[in-house]
Amino acid sequence: MELWDRYADQFPVREHLIHLNHAGVAPLCRRAADAMRELTADVLEYGSWHYDRWLATYDGLRNSAARLLGAKSDEIAIVKNTSEGISLFARGLRWRAGDRVVAFREEFPANVFPWMKLELEGVIEVTWLSYLDPLEVIDAACKSARLLSVSFVQYLSGHRMDLAALGEICSRHGCLFFVDAIQGLGVLPLDVEQCRISALAADGHKWLLGPEGCGIMYVREELQDEIDPVEFGWTNTANRNDYASRDMRLRPNAARYECGTLNTVGCYGLRASVDLLLEIGIQPVAQAVLQLTNSIASGLQEAGCEVLGTRTPENSAGIVSFRKTGENYLVTMRRLKQACIMVAPRQGWVRVSPHFHTTPGEAEALLQAVRG
Repeated sequence: MELWDRYADQFPVREHLIHLNHAGVAPLCRRAADAMRELTADVLEYGSWHYDRWLATYDGLRNSAARLLGAKSDEIAIVKNTSEGISLFARGLRWRAGDRVVAFREEFPANVFPWMKLELEGVIEVTWLSYLDPLEVIDAACKSARLLSVSFVQYLSGHRMDLAALGEICSRHGCLFFVDAIQGLGVLPLDVEQCRISALAADGHKWLLGPEGCGIMYVREELQDEIDPVEFGWTNTANRNDYASRDMRLRPNAARYECGTLNTVGCYGLRASVDLLLEIGIQPVAQAVLQLTNSIASGLQEAGCEVLGTRTPENSAGIVSFRKTGENYLVTMRRLKQACIMVAPRQGWVRVSPHFHTTPGEAEALLQAVRG
């Protein structure tokens, strides 16, 4: 049985519309919604009586995220979103005079503005590249650089970066390697050890099929003492449960970056959705999504559309952006909305992003609606 049939009950959204916007805000899987409903009902009836279950859920989320990344649970912090994770890293790293960052012009603003701001403040210098630059150019730019920061998958074109090759470059030059993983984590395999990633952030509301306002940050264990918490409160400390203590020693793991009360209901939902993906296996998910997006891209081109970028087995992901020749993208968007097909407008393009639960029939309905 195909994945979209086996897990159809997890996505009642299919009863109402064709949801092809997982690169924007994904529909919750049923397990995430049920887990959050269970918590809210419990708090309604018992308040914080079952607080021990909340703590177990935080630990469970860190453990599940670590399994997804090939990391240790002590290397996982729970954050509000990708932007917070990037900012915690960018602001917390102990910069030195003359430090230089290699970044990419076409990134989503969350992975541009932190580096721009630090450069404007005179803290760092930034070498701006294009994600389409060959590895030789990136290699040369990383010589004597302190950090390379890049998205796993580019938000507009869907171009998947070769993280293993970039990690090798960074390792060879003694350059830290930061990854904005939000457009790939949950739909494509990612191993932080194999890719030699120093730190990473990703939100839960896209390919991880969880709620908004809850994400994860990975910080390599040996790097944690070089990155100070930007926000400091009672939960950053090792003696956080002794309210009379004024000992500011940090927690001995990545949870040192968690400041104050966590988004408990979000943690319930995200843990459930990550566990669903782990149950299925990311490799089968990736295979299903790549097969579908390749089919969609080919069908769009046959329908007279321009597809952004050149897809190859090495660089393709779950995103296809297109525009129909001779038709304003807003007209295309309007027609798709009338057909109850949810996509996203992005910079003059129509962006399509299916997940493993998307059926071939739904993909064909998209193509029919585009043809008009």
